Amino acid sequence: QVQLVESGGGLVQPGGSLRLSCAASGSIFRINAMGWYRQAPGKQRELVASIISGGNTNYLDSVKGRFTISRDNAKNTMYLQMNSLKPEDTAVYYCNADVQRFGLSYSNTYWGQGTQVTVSS
Repeated sequence: QVQLVESGGGLVQPGGSLRLSCAASGSIFRINAMGWYRQAPGKQRELVASIISGGNTNYLDSVKGRFTISRDNAKNTMYLQMNSLKPEDTAVYYCNADVQRFGLSYSNTYWGQGTQVTVSS
């Protein structure tokens, strides 16, 4: 199986920064696309940022210029550097990965358990 574990969430004041990490472990042959999603109370889950194995990235318009997604393929780990945080960034952040396991010719999508980010003074 494959596990995704997020860390790095917490409480931060507006204008502050946080760095989220997502570590993948298990029977991993290859990780294709990875992404960060978030879900605020009463709202649908939305894609915040994504990165493919080659390094190309995409961002939600509202976080462009403030958030940076990256990955360390050797460590099977993805990061989200969040700067200039705003109260509207408050949400549970989930990591997501498209993973091909050893011995399989196809990939599956896996989710982490989520980490809370609260931006408040």
